[in-house]
Amino acid sequence: MAEEQLPRWYAMVREKHPGVMAALDALGVAVRREGPLDHKTAHLVQLAASAAIRSQGAVHSHVRRALRAGASSEEIVHALLLLVSTIGFPSVSAALSWAQEELEKAS
Repeated sequence: MAEEQLPRWYAMVREKHPGVMAALDALGVAVRREGPLDHKTAHLVQLAASAAIRSQGAVHSHVRRALRAGASSEEIVHALLLLVSTIGFPSVSAALSWAQEELEKAS
């Protein structure tokens, strides 16, 4: 995602705290390299966690990242639907609406 497309608050945090954000970026790289899951699966897992904590920004981010890693819109929707019995329909519905915003931009 281009810098100008980042949420304004996120770009500000990156600008004001580059060391912290570089460490956060490095942590993300390290944990993805540590195990056998491919990037697509890793982002689908992170998408599910984002939905579980009802983080709209993280859902948006992981939908974009999952798409870039090769996930289909059907896989993204299924990853969220799988959560219905765990986190409940209202949380899943919210996450689906946030995911749909990104899926529409990507199509």
